[in-house]
Amino acid sequence: MFLKGLASGAGAISLGSFAGLFSMPAFAEQAKKEQKHCILLWLCGAPSQFETWDPKPGTLGGGPFRAIPTKVPGIQVSSLMPRCASIMDKLAVVRSMSTKPSEHFQGINLLNRGAEPRQPFVRPVLGSVLAQQLGHLDSAIPNFILLDPCPEGNEFREFKAGNMAGWLGAQYGPVRAGGSYGIPDIQRLADMTVTDQADREALRQFLVKKYENDHKSAAAGSQNAAFERVKGLMSCASLFDINRLPEADRNKYGPGTFGTHALLARNLVENGAPFVMVANGMPWDCHILNHETHQMLVPELDRVIYHLVTDLEERGLLDKTLVIAMGEFGRSPWMNASHGREHYPTAWSLAMAGCGLKRGVVVGATDPQGYEPIEKPFNEKNLFATIFKALGIDPYAEYDLPHLPTFHRVEDNAPVINEILA
Repeated sequence: MFLKGLASGAGAISLGSFAGLFSMPAFAEQAKKEQKHCILLWLCGAPSQFETWDPKPGTLGGGPFRAIPTKVPGIQVSSLMPRCASIMDKLAVVRSMSTKPSEHFQGINLLNRGAEPRQPFVRPVLGSVLAQQLGHLDSAIPNFILLDPCPEGNEFREFKAGNMAGWLGAQYGPVRAGGSYGIPDIQRLADMTVTDQADREALRQFLVKKYENDHKSAAAGSQNAAFERVKGLMSCASLFDINRLPEADRNKYGPGTFGTHALLARNLVENGAPFVMVANGMPWDCHILNHETHQMLVPELDRVIYHLVTDLEERGLLDKTLVIAMGEFGRSPWMNASHGREHYPTAWSLAMAGCGLKRGVVVGATDPQGYEPIEKPFNEKNLFATIFKALGIDPYAEYDLPHLPTFHRVEDNAPVINEILA
């Protein structure tokens, strides 16, 4: 990052002087031009690869939906995804993901952190790492935003703000919003003057800093960062207000929460957010009536990916925004007694587009029935290495963790998925 370059070397400037730099129009404009972003469409519950990116029509477990041609000759997707078929020349699909956990929480943990747990240490989730690496020090807009239809908790209930960020600290945890399409309770009280609020904030900062210095407390610094984040939210709350966006945009993304949050993610990225995660509850967990469930859900996913990718490209943002659509694993090649598909981490698919990636490519393959990868299997470490590389971040850098064992952003020097990197 160019900020990192400014902060190093013989002529380095102090971190404390960055706020002044960002007030300079030329510097702020350069920062905006060079900033990269990531939008993660988190498909909670895990969609079926057979009804999305790796159709197997005519096979025992393939289901009733056809495979249709796409804009890229020779590549087919499910007939439930005609819009994505029309922009296949902008997408990169991995059909040979192969991971181990077969239960939701363990799979969510792995695919958000990029490595298996190593107790008692808590590895930061992808959003926290990207918030640290891509975020701007004085940005009012949060560096990690989680748009969740159930902000009070669902399968992410285990991810409290602190342990999502792990050893990076609470300042890199998410600002969590959703449901009401706005940020509540951030307006200054009517009976409090601007001067009173500023005086209270100055006193709070003094007391927290004194405690931090007296007790050598990292937690106090994290608390102070959380308060600073609230101040930033007060100035950018309008970016979370869906009603401020054009009605035509709201209509094309659809009335559902997932589509509305994807539109908000586009708006937030357009206004400088480094990382936005869009979660959508647990609808994909199709142990019962798989085909009917996907017949309802996939068209919305198809519409959201199509409009998000198209809009980002039209706005000149796709080349610096990485879009990822995935869940925690895939679904089984067989149907159970309830006409559903079970959890299946052995062979599954995901899709990406944008920053640092080739366009119109599919990598990996599964056997004719979809049981095993038969070509180029990849795991969570390969995926994270690819994400970091696409965003211009060193995948193998060591974390600066005094008095702790050695950890890297990606462990074991796991190779990137070169076939999809530009």
